[in-house]
Amino acid sequence: MKKRRTFYLGGIFFTAFVLWTILIMIIDVQPVGQNGTDIGFAAFNTRFHSMTGVNMTLYTITDWLGLVPIFICMIFGGVGFVQLVKRKSLFKVDKDIIILGIYYIIVIFAYLLFEMIPINYRPIPIEGVMEASYPSSTTLLVLSVMPTLMEQTDRRLGDCRVKKIICTFAVAFSLFMVMGRLISGVHWFTDIVGSVLLSSGLYYLYKGWVLIFIGEQ
Repeated sequence: MKKRRTFYLGGIFFTAFVLWTILIMIIDVQPVGQNGTDIGFAAFNTRFHSMTGVNMTLYTITDWLGLVPIFICMIFGGVGFVQLVKRKSLFKVDKDIIILGIYYIIVIFAYLLFEMIPINYRPIPIEGVMEASYPSSTTLLVLSVMPTLMEQTDRRLGDCRVKKIICTFAVAFSLFMVMGRLISGVHWFTDIVGSVLLSSGLYYLYKGWVLIFIGEQ
């Protein structure tokens, strides 16, 4: 039952992301972006952006902190590599690590896809360059990876205090990064919502596959 519910949640969030993306492309689309580029939900997005303004210091901080989830991916990649070397077979690597690796590849693919097919552009140029803005790639990365840190910690560590510390860090870090990207003024509000929906959908689908192959912890 939990497996089915987890897959349902993943499907709901992913479907919501697709619908949200469609709505952004058809509702209140106005040429209010950089160089007159079209932005959906234009009135709301521009109003919110004018309210927060631009904070390049916060943008820089959150940009550098975007390396944290990449480092976490590398750690789990290292775990898988060590198991592969020691056990001398990919099929003997822990199944949850293999599923995690596939999941990270899918997240990276989603990141690259929207970089190549921009739905809209950032409110401001970054170092003079127009960059794709939807969904927020940093937010997508953080919200896709940090829940896996909590899930893997719960699965692999026995010390409850360490688990609590890591879980608290993951939640606090995720909240800071989402709010930081939102109020730094380098994204439209709808970009952040899109990232939350997509990352939630991908994570719950990943979790569903883990429950199928590994079961509950």
